[in-house]
Amino acid sequence: MSSLHFSIIQTSLYWENKGANLDLLAQKIRAIEAPTEIIILPEMFTTGFSMQPEKFAETMDGPTIDWMRRLSNEKRAVITGSIIIEEKGNYYNRLIWMLPNGQLGYYDKRHLFAFAGEDQHYASGNKRLIASVKGWRINLQICYDLRFPVWARQQSFLKDKEEIENGIAEYDVLLYVANWPEKRSHAWKTLLTARAIENQCFTIGVNRVGLDGNNIAHSGDSMVVGPLGEILYHCSEEEDVFHIRLQKEEVKNTRERFPFWKDADDFSIL
Repeated sequence: MSSLHFSIIQTSLYWENKGANLDLLAQKIRAIEAPTEIIILPEMFTTGFSMQPEKFAETMDGPTIDWMRRLSNEKRAVITGSIIIEEKGNYYNRLIWMLPNGQLGYYDKRHLFAFAGEDQHYASGNKRLIASVKGWRINLQICYDLRFPVWARQQSFLKDKEEIENGIAEYDVLLYVANWPEKRSHAWKTLLTARAIENQCFTIGVNRVGLDGNNIAHSGDSMVVGPLGEILYHCSEEEDVFHIRLQKEEVKNTRERFPFWKDADDFSIL
C-alpha cells in the first residue's frame, strides 16, 4: 500500500498584508527539507479572516496563484490553502489545490460563518472537491465546514453492490484549513476527531496562531487524527512546520477490521 508525505504549516499571519504573508510563507516552504508531497497552509493565508474582499480579492490569474504555481513547481509538491477570489462579481473563500505541473483544482467554502458576517461578503460554494494523489483521495474543506458532518460524510460506500462488498470509500483523507478561534478550540479538536472516526479516514486540520486584526486569538491546535480517532499530531499556541508520513494500509485495515460503514444510512446530497 502507498504512503503519502504531508507538511503542515501552522503559522501566525500578518493582518490583511498579502506581501508580508507571502514572503513569510515562502521562507517556511523553502526551508522544508523533509520529503513532502503535500504542503498545507491555513485558511485565507494571504490576509487572515478578512471581511473586506473588495479590497483584497484576486482573480484566478492573480499574483497569489502565480506564487503558488512557482513554489509548487520548485518544491515538486502540491500546495494548498484558501485565499479570497473574485469571479463574475462574487467573492469566494476559495481553497486552491496547486499541482507541481501548474494545473489546479479549487473548492469554494460551502458553509459561510454567519456569526462573523462571512455570508454577507462571500458567496457559498455548492460542490465538493476530492483530489487524487498517488491513488489516495483527499476531501478538501474549509474551517466552518467542520461543524456540518453531512457535507463530509463518505458516500461511495453505499453506491452499488460491488463497492459495498469491496469496502470502497469515497476518500481516504479529510482535510480542513482554518482560522478557528481559540475560544472554540475544544469544538475544533473534538469535531476533527469525530470526523475521522465516523468516516474511518485520516483527518487533518491546519489552523493559524496569533491575534488577528479584530483582536481574536487563535491557538492553532493543528491536528492529524487516525481512522480510529487516535491523535497522531497536535500542536497548540506556537508556530510549527510538521511533517508526517501516512500509510494507506492503516485506513484499509481499519475498514476491514471494523466494517461499521456497512451499517451506515443511505443518503444523497442534492
